[in-house]
Amino acid sequence: MDVLLIEGDITTQRVDAVVNAANRQMRGGGGVDGAIHRAGGPAILEECVRRYPDGVPTGEAGWTTAGNMPARWVIHVVGPNWNAGQRDPALLASCYRNSLGVADELGAASVAFPAISAGLFGWPLDDAAETAVRIVRNTPTRVQEVRFVLFTAPVYAAFSRAMSDSGE
Repeated sequence: MDVLLIEGDITTQRVDAVVNAANRQMRGGGGVDGAIHRAGGPAILEECVRRYPDGVPTGEAGWTTAGNMPARWVIHVVGPNWNAGQRDPALLASCYRNSLGVADELGAASVAFPAISAGLFGWPLDDAAETAVRIVRNTPTRVQEVRFVLFTAPVYAAFSRAMSDSGE
């Protein structure tokens, strides 16, 4: 699998699936979640409400259309909220594993990930990056290309360090 780092806007990626760092209710929100809902349009929210009326538990993933974005699907994953006391690293790891599992179910060959939980949810950035890189590299999947699409230079730098530390 190819693992790439991109500093930019995840909503513009031409990939099979974009991963959304969603909230538990899956009704849109701030950060990456808000950007994906704005870029994709109302079809994403409509499908979230229909397919996941009770939301999704932390660490779990579901999917919808990507609406107006160039991707085919959005994989919605609920990251742990460090600021709210959800600090179990297994929850963060499960976000990446479960997203790749949904990608495999969909037949997605390329997936773009944000830095799950490292923004509004406050997960320590270096740990979030190390976890993301380690889990993506070590999870069996049919996905051929993973892009970590990182919105700011500090987040990109943390992921770059994590890639270097893991041998890339």
